[in-house]
Amino acid sequence: MWRLLIILLFSSSVNSYGNSIKNIVFTKAEIVNEHTTRIPFKLIDHLIVVEAELLGKKGNFIIDTGSETLILNTVHFKNLNNYNKKITQSSGVIDFIDNPLEKTLNVFVIDNLKIENIDSHVIDLSHIEKIKKINLLGVIGYNILKDYEVFIDLYLNQITLSKVDKFGNKLDKKVYLETITDSISFKLKNHTIVINAFVDDENVTFGLDSAAEFNQINKNIKKTILKNFYPDKRLFLTGASNRKIEVLAGKLYRVKLNDSIFFGPMKTVLTNLNKMNDAFGTSLDGVLGYEFFKQKRTIINYQKEKLYFINYPIEQH
Repeated sequence: MWRLLIILLFSSSVNSYGNSIKNIVFTKAEIVNEHTTRIPFKLIDHLIVVEAELLGKKGNFIIDTGSETLILNTVHFKNLNNYNKKITQSSGVIDFIDNPLEKTLNVFVIDNLKIENIDSHVIDLSHIEKIKKINLLGVIGYNILKDYEVFIDLYLNQITLSKVDKFGNKLDKKVYLETITDSISFKLKNHTIVINAFVDDENVTFGLDSAAEFNQINKNIKKTILKNFYPDKRLFLTGASNRKIEVLAGKLYRVKLNDSIFFGPMKTVLTNLNKMNDAFGTSLDGVLGYEFFKQKRTIINYQKEKLYFINYPIEQH
């Protein structure tokens, strides 16, 4: 069943400064060793949500590979509104958010994994809380994830973070019990994971965003690609600043990453990605989100610019 689509922030670059926040603790994380942590998540509709605690407040954070920075919800951190206002702009898939508050965190703690000097935005995410009926403290983006190999596993509903060196080599050599079966390279455009792929036999360029509840395909791409998109209804897409547009929704067929990595039909919306492409100097034909991770247990290595895949277990009947 289709649900109301929320596309979260593709956050633009900022120069944050000022007062510090002490730490964030992931309250349900399992510490494997000093380099590796497993964090269970829940799916709120199609959003990957982890539980964490910040400044005495316990709540939910969305994992969003499409956001450059950590984002804090000003609804829960009203005391931050007195600091560090700066004219800047953040870009979403369908709209722009003007003048977000900026903040630097001295320490961000994932249990015993410490990340220092983290830039953040503080914006109003109350509309997402209302739609999703969750207590949302914020969004975890690229600047938190980039120093780890990130295993997003929708089979076990957990994220594994394993610290890497500057070359992308894991400091913990025995992280996964499962066998890696495939891999592909990607390009990191600023903070955006850009994948070269195919729809049927046509070359396409996709961004990978774990907070896109459904895939997007750019309505301005070639008709030979769009013939593989089969619309079946209209729905409203809500951006990070709560502006809505009506879009066509359906399924995208015949997507593959190479001659051995294929996807089944994926729920997709037809939308205009021109603003996002202009903001980040990209030329994306589409965005892959939850529908991608639902079919592929995926490991992201930002330093090596590689995606690795682990097969889902074969169900026994």
